Amino acid sequence: MEFIKTVYKNRGLAWKLGKSDFKNRFANTSLGSIWGFLQPFVFMMMYVVVFQFIFKQVGPNGSPFIVWFMPGMAMWMCINDGIMGASNAIRGYGYLVKKVVFPVDIIPIISLIGNSFVAIFLFLIATIICLVFGFIPNILMMIYIIVAAYCFLIAFTRFASAIVTLVPDFSNLLGIIMQVLFWFTPIVWNLVQLSDHPIILRLIQCMPFTYLVTGFRNCFMEGNIVTQGHGFYTLIFWVITIVLFIWGNYIFKKNKKDFADVL
Repeated sequence: MEFIKTVYKNRGLAWKLGKSDFKNRFANTSLGSIWGFLQPFVFMMMYVVVFQFIFKQVGPNGSPFIVWFMPGMAMWMCINDGIMGASNAIRGYGYLVKKVVFPVDIIPIISLIGNSFVAIFLFLIATIICLVFGFIPNILMMIYIIVAAYCFLIAFTRFASAIVTLVPDFSNLLGIIMQVLFWFTPIVWNLVQLSDHPIILRLIQCMPFTYLVTGFRNCFMEGNIVTQGHGFYTLIFWVITIVLFIWGNYIFKKNKKDFADVL
């Protein structure tokens, strides 16, 4: 496929610009890139303090809340930051689109690479905390879920970045949608709470966000999202991801020629 060939051909350039993208976000601060790790870490720990030590919540089967919460929150922040950053990437790199011959297809990938440094840090923090409490991760499942997450992010932002470039207001709408999806995704609440509402439960379980958050959480706790429901949710996830990529690729290619005119 043309997109895959373009990304592979320019992988070195994407990696170099991705690292620069992350560093440049905090270039004018004294602590530099440390802020990129500190801000999301403090954000996560505030949830832990509120739910574990103030509300005294516990995870499923009496497990520590922090072990149940941290992996899911780390995956959500990876997804949210990846979507919001990559969706606005073409506008952020408008000078490359307008002034030089540049492989525009890799611009959202550059942003995903820049955001991946924080995501990896959060994954490591979640893993270390779980290990401290005696929960050993399933490494193979962890690798699978992270790969699945980035496949979904590439598919989603292929579409979203094209729409945001043409219609800037879509970025604000997307931000609102992601806020709503945060509460519809089982990050601070448990799917068991919907056991009395089977239709709503099934719909939420079919969401890609639920699949990824639950899947990364399952790496440390009992459960296997890959085979759950005889693999039904895995099938649904990949069907959604592939369809989204095909649709997004069509939208991107169709409108790519107009990007320079609207920037």
